[in-house]
Amino acid sequence: MPSSQSSVAVIDYGMGNLHSVASALRKVDPNANVLVTSEARDILNADRVIFPGVGAIRDCMAEILRLGFDRVVRDVIDSGKPLLAICVGMQALMNHSEENNGVDCLSILPGAVKFFGDPLQNANGEKLKVPHMGWNQVHQTQAHPLWKNIAQDSRFYFVHSYYVQCTQPDYVAATAQYGVTLHAALARDNLFAVQFHPEKSSDAGLMLLKNFLCWDGKP
Repeated sequence: MPSSQSSVAVIDYGMGNLHSVASALRKVDPNANVLVTSEARDILNADRVIFPGVGAIRDCMAEILRLGFDRVVRDVIDSGKPLLAICVGMQALMNHSEENNGVDCLSILPGAVKFFGDPLQNANGEKLKVPHMGWNQVHQTQAHPLWKNIAQDSRFYFVHSYYVQCTQPDYVAATAQYGVTLHAALARDNLFAVQFHPEKSSDAGLMLLKNFLCWDGKP
């Protein structure tokens, strides 16, 4: 069971489904101390940290840098505390994004964020809509504590027009198929990042969040 003493900071830089994430965390552990905050001190003092993100990467990166959260995220990672990045939070960790005519990101993880393309087609030549919006299977490519009790190829909820391609294969924790093979989850030490929205992903997503609240940050 998640620890009743667990404190979780959800980073608030104005660009995420903050309250949906917080509500999902409280659902899996009503005793968890969940704080949606823009205060660096509160983030660094928490036992675990969630780095969310929704919207255009240019706007997200502008706010991350303006508020100094680039340093805060690096400090959390360096501390060894568990950090979960979600959607654009995941994309912000990469080197560069093609969105908004090209935006430099935090370069915490190696790789790029690429546009799906238009037209985008599946293996049968059928046109796929962009953004990729809805439920899709996630194929786990490595064992990890956050996959505990989540069946292989479980379905999670996605909303994105750009996808991550990590250049370090050892960091890829899951893939999904949508015209291309996209990296749906990345893992490195105490950092776990997902393109999908666990807070919107029914039982599988809630299980991942429950696992996060139990995770000690070790692979």
